[in-house]
Amino acid sequence: MHRLLADLPVRRPDELTEVLIARDGVRFERIVSTGQSSPPGFWYDQPEHEWVCILAGSAELAFEDRPPVRLSVGDSFFLPARMRHRVAWTSESEPTVWLAVFWSPQV
Repeated sequence: MHRLLADLPVRRPDELTEVLIARDGVRFERIVSTGQSSPPGFWYDQPEHEWVCILAGSAELAFEDRPPVRLSVGDSFFLPARMRHRVAWTSESEPTVWLAVFWSPQV
């Protein structure tokens, strides 16, 4: 059993990423951000599709070719493979808990 909103860190230098389950080209992760963002000039450009849902806190995703998206509790967003994106900011006043699902375009 995973308690997705339990044992949340108050502040860490880096995000906390935990793989919840990984099977047959699909991976579920819990990511806890405590004010982190992507480094300046850094872009994720991953070969997998990603779907994220905010379970607690808030965040903003920035994109190379479209306006940013602000996410809060209950919001989800689909990132197709190779969609260049970065985390512009995450809440500093409370942990931001992401449920992220990654899968290969071939799945």
